[in-house]
Order: sequence, then structure tokens, then C-alpha cells
Amino acid sequence: MKVLVAVKRVIDYNVKVRVKPDQSGVDLDNVKMAMNPFCEIAVEEAVRLKEKGLASEVIVVSIGTAASQEQIRTALALGADRGLLIETDEEVQPLDAAKLLKAVVEQEQPGLVILGKQSIDSDNNQTGQMLAALTGMGQATFASAVEVTDDRVQVTREVDGGLMTLSLKLPAVITTDLRLNEPRYASLPNIMKAKKKPVAVTTADELGLALSPRLKTLKVEAPEPRKAGIKVADVAALVDKLKNEAKVI
Repeated sequence: MKVLVAVKRVIDYNVKVRVKPDQSGVDLDNVKMAMNPFCEIAVEEAVRLKEKGLASEVIVVSIGTAASQEQIRTALALGADRGLLIETDEEVQPLDAAKLLKAVVEQEQPGLVILGKQSIDSDNNQTGQMLAALTGMGQATFASAVEVTDDRVQVTREVDGGLMTLSLKLPAVITTDLRLNEPRYASLPNIMKAKKKPVAVTTADELGLALSPRLKTLKVEAPEPRKAGIKVADVAALVDKLKNEAKVI
């Protein structure tokens, strides 16, 4: 069984994001970039399935600029077998990403597709669901446990009321939650081996698709600085502040 994993290049979560002076977007100049944390979890789960003998090959796909090869190489160092970059300098919104991934699914015919539930830059939480709808596959989002047996996958997912367990017929689409696993660190030997693993490059045109963004960013603003806190003398003063100033009680 092939496992296809989608990864995205984002600003490292430790970096404080800066807005461009003209408010047209986020400033990426000289900013450390990394693999989206939820995508790291997806890669780890795919590699674990391979280590258990349940997956024959792990393929990593990313959509973005040529620099996204860095994140593909990271995934290869973590244990993936080969990579595919769909290269574009255009902004790729969730529906376009899902359509591009659908084209890759049709080419590769994976038994399982694993994505992070969302990316930390746009926080849309849409691509996995859209891909499942476009391909007609079953889907399980927010997975906190995955178990593959024969031609089915059992997924425990986190919902507001607790945990829900789904049984899906393969092929299927899964999106990962934080508690699914803890991603490993790439060892130096594996980093060196990853440099020799194949990474193919294609474009949306070669996949027979044209990118068509449906949303336009008008302005990006930084949040207002948090106001300093105050100290109160006693509980009565605290209740008075909450009631008359904050108006939360």
C-alpha cells in the first residue's frame, strides 16, 4: 500500500510574525521557514505504518515555490521514500490545493492519504475535507489514533464531546491532530541519505489544472498589543472590576 503525505512550507512556529509596512501581507524576508507542525505528524504516522510493514512506500508531496524542496527533503530524512514538488509562485488556496492533490492521487493511486488537519499560517482546515470530496474517498479528520487492518483503517478522532471511532474502507483520507504521535528527529545519516532520494518537480499546467484563487487579501493587520494587567487589593475589588469594567459577569 502506498501512503501519500502532503506537507506545507510555513513560517517556523517559534518566529514572531511581522506584517509588511504596506499591510499587503506577512513579511517573509530573512524569516526562518519550516514544515507545518501538523504535516510533521502526518509524515511520522506514514513512516510508522511503513515500519510496521503496512505501507510499501511513503510519497511526500508539497505545493509551493522551489524552496519547498527543503521541507520535502526533511520528510525524506524522516523516512519517506520519494518526493514530489508541484512548483508555483502563486498563492495556493485550499480548493486549488485539493484539486492538485487529487491529480497526484489519480497518478499514484495511494491506499491512504494523510494530511495535517490545518496549516499554522492560514488555519483554514479545509484541504483534507475538500480532497476527500473530490476523490470520493472516505475521510476521518482530527485523528488521534490510526490502525490499519487489511482493507480498512480505524481512526479515533477528537470531537467536542470526547472521542469518536470510525472505520473506513481504503483508500481513505485522514487529517492528523496533535495527539496522534510525537514526530521524530532526523538523524545525520538519514539527512545525508535524503539528499540522494528522488524528488520530482511538476507544475499545475502539467497536471492539467489552472490555479484560480477565489479570495483576495485586502489588508493584513497585526493584533493590538496586549494591555498591561493591574493588581487589585481584594476579592471585592476584583469582582467590581469584572462586573463594571470588563463586564464579563
